[in-house]
Amino acid sequence: MSSAPITSIGIDFGGTSVKLGVCRDGELLCTDTPIPTANFHGPAALIGEMAARVAKLRETYPDIAAIGVGVPGLVDFEHGFVHILTNVPGWKHVPLKALLGEKTGLPVVVENDANAMAYAEFRYGAVRGLHNVVALTMGTGIGGALILDGKMYRGSNCAAGEIGQMSIHFDGRAGHYGNLGALEKYTGNQQIAEHALQRYAEAGIVKTADDCTPKSIAQAAQAGDDIARQIWDEVADWLGTALSSIAWLLNPDAFVIGGGVAQAGDLIFDPLKRKVQSMLSTVVWEHLKIVPAHFSNEAGIIGNAALAADSLQS
Repeated sequence: MSSAPITSIGIDFGGTSVKLGVCRDGELLCTDTPIPTANFHGPAALIGEMAARVAKLRETYPDIAAIGVGVPGLVDFEHGFVHILTNVPGWKHVPLKALLGEKTGLPVVVENDANAMAYAEFRYGAVRGLHNVVALTMGTGIGGALILDGKMYRGSNCAAGEIGQMSIHFDGRAGHYGNLGALEKYTGNQQIAEHALQRYAEAGIVKTADDCTPKSIAQAAQAGDDIARQIWDEVADWLGTALSSIAWLLNPDAFVIGGGVAQAGDLIFDPLKRKVQSMLSTVVWEHLKIVPAHFSNEAGIIGNAALAADSLQS
């Protein structure tokens, strides 16, 4: 890649809001006011608003050379085509790259949001300098991404890395696609809360849903709550089962984990490392890192901007 930094826009498209920012060489130069997704009905209106925001940002940063958009759905990366966004009505079979490129006159890259998060960490974050990385984003669902031999691995149909759909129990809970024991049916935010409510009820303790969010459970564990600590150990067991299988398959340099669950810090990472180590040989485990993501809410903007900039330089 060329050493000359390229200024680009990263767009983080979410079900609640669309966030835009201007980046250069991994530095977030500015952000725009988020666009409320629900205020725009259908792709045309929202793409028009994105283009208007891009035009406004270019008044301050005229050297903006490319746009990267990350979306929470299935994407044809090569053609910039959005197959479907499950959380946004009307976004099905949308040629986003062509439409946004036509309105802005700039090159556009369209990527899955988990891939964008992984790219931010790979280029500028917690796993910078490593070549084989598996990334997970843990929230309502479990997203994943693979960087192999220093390149994003997307698979034959740009659907690789869906770690949340991997089975950790051959006859366990049903996933969205008929896959039994899907990881995200155990370690998604809602599933962790439901498990915590059950664990407290078994102990004769009444809790509310608000008491059982990952953040609340982490706070309880840090305050000395033994049940909360046990819950994190159980989450680590489920997650570690999936990671150890991935490690045997890919022998990565690192796993990088972002999202709400990662905010629990040592409460999740310590038992997770013990679990994964217990299921691997020394050869696979010896140099394996399991680390929290460096970037937080800005990961999508930085990752998408980096993908756009690097696409010009490659």
